[in-house]
Amino acid sequence: MTTTADERITLPITGMTCASCVSHVIRALSEVPGVDEATVNLATERASVKLKAGEVPVDELVHAIEDAGYGVATERLTLAIGGMTCAACVGHVEHALAAVEGVSGSAVNLATERAVVEYTPGVASPTDLRHAVEDAGYSAAGIRADDTDGASTSRELSALRVKLLFSLAAASAIMVMMLADVPDWPPFWRHLLFLVVATPVQLWAGQRFYKGAWGALKQRTSNMETLIAMSTSVAYLYSVAVTFLGHTPLFGSQQAVTYFDTSTAIIGLVLLGRFLEGRAKRRASDAISALTALQPKTARTLRDGQDVDVPVEDLAAEDMVAVRPGEGIPVDGEVTDGSSTVDESMLTGESVPVGKTPGQLVYGGTVNGNGSFTFRATGVGRDTVLARIVRLVEDAQGSKAPIQRVADLVSSYFVPSVIAIAALVFVTWLLMGPDPSVRYASLATVAVLIIACPCAMGLATPTAIVVGTARGAEHGILIRSAAVLELVHRIQVVAIDKTGTLTLGKPAVTDIVTRGFDEGQLLALSASVERLSEHPLAAAIVEAAQDRGATVTDAQGFEAIPGLGVEASVGGKRLLLGNLALMERKGQAVNGFESGAVELSRHGKTPVFVAVDGEVVGLIAIADPLKPESAQAVDLLRGQGLEVVMLTGDNRMTAEAVGAAAGIHRIQAETLPGDKAEALRAIQAKGKTVAMVGDGINDAPALALADVGVAIGSGADIAVEASDVTLMSDDLRGVAAAVALSRATMRTIRQNLFWAFAYNVVLIPIAAGALYPVFHDAGVPEVLRPALGEFGFLNPILAAGAMAVSSITVVANSLRLRRFRP
Repeated sequence: MTTTADERITLPITGMTCASCVSHVIRALSEVPGVDEATVNLATERASVKLKAGEVPVDELVHAIEDAGYGVATERLTLAIGGMTCAACVGHVEHALAAVEGVSGSAVNLATERAVVEYTPGVASPTDLRHAVEDAGYSAAGIRADDTDGASTSRELSALRVKLLFSLAAASAIMVMMLADVPDWPPFWRHLLFLVVATPVQLWAGQRFYKGAWGALKQRTSNMETLIAMSTSVAYLYSVAVTFLGHTPLFGSQQAVTYFDTSTAIIGLVLLGRFLEGRAKRRASDAISALTALQPKTARTLRDGQDVDVPVEDLAAEDMVAVRPGEGIPVDGEVTDGSSTVDESMLTGESVPVGKTPGQLVYGGTVNGNGSFTFRATGVGRDTVLARIVRLVEDAQGSKAPIQRVADLVSSYFVPSVIAIAALVFVTWLLMGPDPSVRYASLATVAVLIIACPCAMGLATPTAIVVGTARGAEHGILIRSAAVLELVHRIQVVAIDKTGTLTLGKPAVTDIVTRGFDEGQLLALSASVERLSEHPLAAAIVEAAQDRGATVTDAQGFEAIPGLGVEASVGGKRLLLGNLALMERKGQAVNGFESGAVELSRHGKTPVFVAVDGEVVGLIAIADPLKPESAQAVDLLRGQGLEVVMLTGDNRMTAEAVGAAAGIHRIQAETLPGDKAEALRAIQAKGKTVAMVGDGINDAPALALADVGVAIGSGADIAVEASDVTLMSDDLRGVAAAVALSRATMRTIRQNLFWAFAYNVVLIPIAAGALYPVFHDAGVPEVLRPALGEFGFLNPILAAGAMAVSSITVVANSLRLRRFRP
């Protein structure tokens, strides 16, 4: 089973618990021939693998992960198969499904006409399975998921709950029996009963720890599971030794004590921590599930002259889809009949419904209002805007922020260091500890191994990234990667394009200035040339000509001159339309129109010089109104301590008038597309981190060059592709929101890392017995004895509880980002 080259696949990983696990999975995947790059996210439990040229067997990736001691989660689908008539058909369908990359098993039942397929998500998809069946000559309708990500997680958490409850119940039972005063009950039989109760916990409930430790050992490394397996085994085996050898001098003159309660309680508390942590992590990823759940499962389309409900997976481009009041829109399309308003807040973050009439676009996952309409499907399956958003957010969540390298570096050395410290602690207290020294040496060793588990360090960064990127998506802010999310908080300068970014991008003609040349003819000639241009100013001239009934004819020899204007011939006349720089470059006689252009510019209008056969015959003034929220957006950015610069190809006076209205004082006008990039380089040369905000094709070079490119979502696709951050709405306040989100996320990550490191720095010495010199003479105060025992050695059960609390605290702190408001 293979997958094609030069693509990235995502694999759901099971069994990871800490940053060390992440490193192990990355190493295992990177050693597979054909893998170019592998990144792993602990919070989402997914691996993103980039493949080199050639073909890479998916099975090898799975085997590499399994050899490292981890697993690859699978999902199960039930397909309703149509067209089967005999046992041969069953074989054909099974063969077709088995040939799909990522399918690990399938079973087809002729009687029920159902196929149950087990596959690896990220490699295969329900659509792939349906197409395979159809290509084999059968139909696959009514796809039903038996095992989605949420169901798989719920089942795993349920199994975890059973084991932790059993472990805690066993620990409680042992503690009760230890406290019970049963006369004439020999210690051997008492301890033997404890052994019988504790053994299932150690070998069944704790099986996952041994499995993980063994996988790490095969990779000649260690992880959190290693620490838990070692610590509980020390407590358990020490207790077994006491059970059978407690009467020997090895355990001192006092009556030997077993710690079966400790080993079982540690396993129970660690599993409890994992359970609570898993629930919290699932909440962190709920935003993606919520996004995918927005798309309706069925769609009403016209088939054979009848309106029929079909699974949304069966829709194809060009299908006609009917939407009734209050229904969700299943896929992207263009309205062909009817009208309504649509709630697009899930895409843009804006709550005001958007009116839809024939010719306008609708998007899958949005919700129809009170009207009804029919639309032609243009984007289905993976091609919908919603699907692209989900992929973008998943990619961002699966990526690794530079700050995470700190945790990864520390974690790579942390577990081996802890094992070395634990060994030193054992030897130290065995030689120098109170009698019986083997007992206290074992207790201190167990406490060190348990309390030092690096779960919190591994979760500190990815959980915050997951919640931060998902929260951004909920508010129409799409962030391409974790590295971008980290970089945004360091922005110092925001450079903003004018047309379509600060302004509405729908300019209109306000004045026509001529001297002896007919205004109607001037407008008709100008529109004949400009209708071949895609510039917003050109569209305004064409629209004005249509509104005034001017006759528009064909133009020949059209040429667009970037940043200056256009040139063409109409009816034997050579026309130039553009700014003053174009007129001067082409040697056109300006005839004193400069003063009129200056006056128009003072009022924020853009003057377009119109030259016919070598001389300027008039001006067309165009105004593009400022967006209502632009001034507030600039004020918000300044309030965040950012410098705001406007870059525009417009003339300086017009640019200054618009800048003054928006509250921008630093303006670079008359900049060609290439000049915008040079302007950014000049800012970067001063050591400043700069973001570029734009929406047009001519902004793409600057967006790509900027440290952070921010594209207005309503702009050209090429601008969106070149950007690091995309605002799904055209509201500039989203830039300030993105900065605030990045700052909040980075603040959360730093808090997480601080507490994760501080926790270990403070508690490892205590677990190692650092308080023994304080209490060895006077003894531990009675109130502290449950925690520190008789001589100041930390109770391993409390160490397990503290370790669980540290991980839960980090995840809970990250979840606070869900309350982020722009």
